[in-house]
Amino acid sequence: MTQAPATDVSQQRATDFNPPAWLRGSHLQSVLPSLPPRRNWTRWQSRALRAAARPWLLDCGDGVRLQAWHTEGRAECGRTAVLLHGWEGNADSCYVLSLAQLLHAQGYALVRLNLRDHGRTQPLNRGLFHSCRLADVTGALRAIAARCGAQPLYLAGFSLGGNFLLRACAEPTLPESVAAVVAISPVLDPDHTLRALEQGWPLYHSYFVRRWSRSLRYKQHCWPDVYDFAELLRTRSLRVMTDVLVRERTAFADSAAYLDGYSITGARLQTLTVPARILSADDDPIIPAADLDRLAPTPLLRITRTAHGGHCGFMSGMLARAYSDEFAVRQFASLLGPVHT
Repeated sequence: MTQAPATDVSQQRATDFNPPAWLRGSHLQSVLPSLPPRRNWTRWQSRALRAAARPWLLDCGDGVRLQAWHTEGRAECGRTAVLLHGWEGNADSCYVLSLAQLLHAQGYALVRLNLRDHGRTQPLNRGLFHSCRLADVTGALRAIAARCGAQPLYLAGFSLGGNFLLRACAEPTLPESVAAVVAISPVLDPDHTLRALEQGWPLYHSYFVRRWSRSLRYKQHCWPDVYDFAELLRTRSLRVMTDVLVRERTAFADSAAYLDGYSITGARLQTLTVPARILSADDDPIIPAADLDRLAPTPLLRITRTAHGGHCGFMSGMLARAYSDEFAVRQFASLLGPVHT
C-alpha cells in the first residue's frame, strides 16, 4: 500500500491528561483496567446496565450472524452508541463497560457488539474470524441502523475494534444514520503491531497467544468436522499462527498481504464520510505512535495524542474515570446528528 504523507492531518496534544508519576508507566496503564480492584469496580459500576441489556442476533448478510447486547437509553436523548472491543476482548471487556456506563448515564442507548468468534460466539458462524472480515462489521452496522430507525449512531472502538470502525466509516455501505466514530488506541499498521508484540514485553505476546489459542480450541469444539488446530496450537507463536491460518483459511497469498489488508495507514481513510476522532498515547507499547504520521490527509480526521496512557489505558487513578471515556463522550457531544459528506 502506498504511504501518503500526513502533514495535513489535524493532530493535537492533550494537555488535560496528567496521571500521577506512579501511574505513568506504559505497561501499568495498559494492564491496570483489567486487574482487580479496577476490574471489580468497573463491573460493579456497570451492573445495572448489564442487567438491563438484551441480546440481539444480527443478520449481517451472506449468512453471517453477530451477537450484540442492547440497553435502552432515555427517550429524550435519542442517540445510540455502538461500542466495539479489541482482539480477543468481548462486549463485557472492562474498557467497553466503563465507557458504556458513562454513555448510559448521559442517556444514550447502547449496543455492545461482539466480533465473530468473540464473546463465546464461535457456534454462530462456520467461517473463522480474521481481521479483514470488514463485511461482518459493516453488515452489523446496517442491521443495527435498521433496528434503531432514525436515531443517529455514534461509534466507539478500542484497538482492533477502533481499526474496524474506522475502516467501516470509509466504506460506501456505511448507514446514513452513523454520525461519528471515535477510535481509542486503534491498530494502524498491523505488521508493526505484530512486531511490537514479538519484540516488546513478553507478557503481551503470551497473553494474546493464550487468548487466541483458547478461542481456536472452542471453535474446533463447535465445528469438529471443520477444524483441527492441534498442531497449530503447539507453535505458541503469533507469527507462525498467523502465517498458517492465512495460508490455510483465507484467500490472501501470504501474511504480508493479509496484514496490509487491514492497515489504515496510507490512503485507506481518505474516503471517510463521517467525522472521525483518534485518541492515541505516544507510549503505547503495542501501537507505534510514529504510524500516526503515516495517515493520509482528510478533513474529517482529528487525532489527539497524549504523552502517557499505554494501550487503551488512559488511567488517572486506580478508580478514577478513564480519560478515554471522557474523551469519547466529549467528542460525541460536539458532533450532534448525522454529518455525511
